[in-house]
Amino acid sequence: MIAVDTNILVYAHRADSVWHVRAVELVRELAEGSDTWAIPWPCLHEFLSIVTHPRIYRPPSPQERAMDQVAAWLESPRLTLLTETTEHWRSLRDVLEAGRIVGPRVHDARVAALCAQHGVRELWSADRDFSGMAGLVTRNPLLPAGPAPRK
Repeated sequence: MIAVDTNILVYAHRADSVWHVRAVELVRELAEGSDTWAIPWPCLHEFLSIVTHPRIYRPPSPQERAMDQVAAWLESPRLTLLTETTEHWRSLRDVLEAGRIVGPRVHDARVAALCAQHGVRELWSADRDFSGMAGLVTRNPLLPAGPAPRK
């Protein structure tokens, strides 16, 4: 299963992003495909926070438009939302300790732990902060190599 990080979602939503067209293609392929794909809940929270933030985007996305975007993704029949389970602390602790992760990277470790808990094989992200997180394969599908063929 492929999971999608916040930045790919932001690029797919914001038409003013240089990565917009490619990100829309990628997310649409997942949403309309026959394979299960995932979005970690923290990435949806962060998406809403970023696209509606007036210091990040001028103008920011109106709240209603941003929420409509999330609702559209949630309509994908093959989407799995990754959330904490009773095993989350153990998984998060493993990621934090293995990478000696502290400070702002704890958010990314949370996403990595969710991916590990739910059997995600690859996280699509343009964020290099996931490097070195135990057990998580990350790839930037926006780069020319593109996503690997699905099995």
